Amino acid sequence: MALAAKDRLPTIYAAREPVEAGGFIFYGPSERDNHRRAATYVDKILKGAKPADLPVKRPTKFELVINVKTAKSIGLTIPKSFLLRADQVIE
Repeated sequence: MALAAKDRLPTIYAAREPVEAGGFIFYGPSERDNHRRAATYVDKILKGAKPADLPVKRPTKFELVINVKTAKSIGLTIPKSFLLRADQVIE
C-alpha cells in the first residue's frame, strides 16, 4: 500500500480489509455470504451428507468497496454513478 500511495497508483484488492486500512478499491465475493453458505454445508455434513457428494458452488454475491479518501490522495475523481453502485464508500 505504501508503494502504491508513494507512486500514486490505483490499486484493487481481493479483500476489504486493505481498503479499510487505506487501499483504493475492493471488488470480490461477499465474505458474509460465503460464510453463510459454508454454514449450510457444515449443517448438511453434520446431518450425514458425504462432502464428496456436495456440489461446488461459485460465489453469487459480490461487493464493491471504494475508499474516496485514498482516491483523492492519488488525484483521482470517482464518478458519482460509480459511487452509487458501491456497497460501501469509505470517506
